Amino acid sequence: MPTPIERVMQAYVMMVTLTVEQEQVVRERLEKFLKDRSGSDQELAVAGLQFLRGNRQKQNRKVRALA
Repeated sequence: MPTPIERVMQAYVMMVTLTVEQEQVVRERLEKFLKDRSGSDQELAVAGLQFLRGNRQKQNRKVRALA
């Protein structure tokens, strides 16, 4: 079973095109972020993806349609 870091990286590289060097930098940032966190592997993976994607505002389709 992959570690939370591996799960996040597998998902993230499908969303974002990265060079090998960029992937290593992202992995290091992720390791630092998750270092002192606790929780299940799934919770850590979700937190890691949220961290890498940034603070993006969630919008549902209904709100966008009204705007």
